Amino acid sequence: MQERRRLTRRTLIYYLRVFDLDTGEDLGHLVDLTTEGILVMSTRPIDVGRAFRLGMELPLSGSAPGKERIEFAAESLRSARDVNHDFVDTAFRVTALDLGHRSRIETLIDHYGFRD
Repeated sequence: MQERRRLTRRTLIYYLRVFDLDTGEDLGHLVDLTTEGILVMSTRPIDVGRAFRLGMELPLSGSAPGKERIEFAAESLRSARDVNHDFVDTAFRVTALDLGHRSRIETLIDHYGFRD
């Protein structure tokens, strides 16, 4: 399969939870992300080809305690067993993300992302 990703996904030093805003269900944890897509590791398959409203709670900027929730629309593109077969990895394409949350994700990647 040809790689169509335009941005390099970054793995963070945090295990951020990803949840479905419509159902309140915890979908799994974030494996890596860009402002255009995310990869989520879960214990069960997630439907492919479906639109979702997703949320994540991010650490606040600086040394302030607490968390900030970001919300965005995404479409599940593909799902496959992880290297550890107890888990399933699902790729999502971000379809709507407001500018403030986009900036927050860029800052998060810059400060907490592993470098190649």
